[in-house]
Amino acid sequence: AETGPGNMSAANHKPLTTEVSLPMNNMHEYVESFGLYWEEAGLPRMAGRILSWLLICDPPHQTMHELTDALQASKSSISTGTRMLIQMGIIERLSMSGQRRDYYRVVPDSWSHIMEEKAKKQFTELRRLSERGLALLDGASPARRQRLEEMRDFYVFMEREYPLILDHWRAHRAASESQPARPLQPELRSSVDEDVELSHSQSGLYTEAPDFEERKPCLETIDNKKYHKL
Repeated sequence: AETGPGNMSAANHKPLTTEVSLPMNNMHEYVESFGLYWEEAGLPRMAGRILSWLLICDPPHQTMHELTDALQASKSSISTGTRMLIQMGIIERLSMSGQRRDYYRVVPDSWSHIMEEKAKKQFTELRRLSERGLALLDGASPARRQRLEEMRDFYVFMEREYPLILDHWRAHRAASESQPARPLQPELRSSVDEDVELSHSQSGLYTEAPDFEERKPCLETIDNKKYHKL
């Protein structure tokens, strides 16, 4: 089958790297912890489990069958969860040239776009509500107005500054992607981590050194040009 910007070839549906092998027990524990956090935030636990799996799986695109097998869940619950995540703009459904199955993956740079829309709406609405409250208290004492003024001033500040934070993040991300990847060699990791921990300790940024050994190398990303969003 031919491949192009609108399709993903069958040859691409394979693990991207054999560099990292994660124990399945640890992966399942991560999935369940992620799902629990998602549920505590007021969202379906299954959607959180699906998202967490798509964040750590290899390859990063998964079929419905692969999701049901990995998460030991029914097709209907996976379908409901993926539909919700698609509507939220966090994941997307993909087609692959020459195959009838659909694939799911996390949308590249979805986090900043989601936060941009969510924050913009939230900051604006709360600023407007504070202004409505101040209008009701027109002529009231400064002490009585102080609480709403503090609320208004905070959200005016966030409306103005948050877009700048996102711009800074995107500039940082673009600069990072323009640099060739240079992963740490295993034999050098210990000495490098010690130097970083020492510098942080001396600067007073940490009361104790963070556990760098828990960090896992990221899986390589797939060329976006090979995908087609349905």
